[in-house]
Amino acid sequence: MCGRFAITLPNDAMAQLFAAQPANNLPRVPNFNVCPTTQVHVVQSGATGRQLVSMRWGFLPHWYQSASAGPLLINARAESIAQKPAFAKACRERRCLIPVTGFYEWTKDDQGRRLPWYIQRRDGAPLAFAGIWQSWGKEDPFNTCAIVTTGANQALSTIHHRMPVILDQSDWALWLGEAGQGAATLMQPGDEDLLQWHRVDPAVNSNRAEGPELIEPFEPESVPRGQLI
Repeated sequence: MCGRFAITLPNDAMAQLFAAQPANNLPRVPNFNVCPTTQVHVVQSGATGRQLVSMRWGFLPHWYQSASAGPLLINARAESIAQKPAFAKACRERRCLIPVTGFYEWTKDDQGRRLPWYIQRRDGAPLAFAGIWQSWGKEDPFNTCAIVTTGANQALSTIHHRMPVILDQSDWALWLGEAGQGAATLMQPGDEDLLQWHRVDPAVNSNRAEGPELIEPFEPESVPRGQLI
């Protein structure tokens, strides 16, 4: 799964990277601790081209009577997305890209303490997660989104058994529906050598934590130097 991430790319650079027209209400950047239910950057494609917009992270099916009427759907499993009533139509008609700089996952030590890891591209470039979106609400509708996840590749499975679907730039048009059909073939684990990761300070366990120090390498005193991944 993916339950927290960071985005540090400026809005204008993000719009340029994705060749998208930026909206006026984009979330603030940098944000080193993006949490579910907050507004996130989303690239969607329409009749006038690509737009970089703001959406609530937490997909709300149209039948929810309130934003808290059912489970918080921040991720959609690639293996079942086309069959799940909540996601099936969005998977066919409303796919999007969710830009991130890196994301967090957690392992546990022998005492059951949660140990956070920060995961990013080896070359430091931004990541584009596959996403889906849904407009929700009758009187004052707003857009919501979820990140598509798949089984982790062998390398990342040492940290977590799931991972976001990460799309190469050459596949963005296909996922967005601009290059015909075949987007389902993209919902696969990423390249084994694409990502790298390191331990970060447990301060990020709090959804209120913020600041660039959250993504800096953290070396516990009990672990000798050189033995962190």
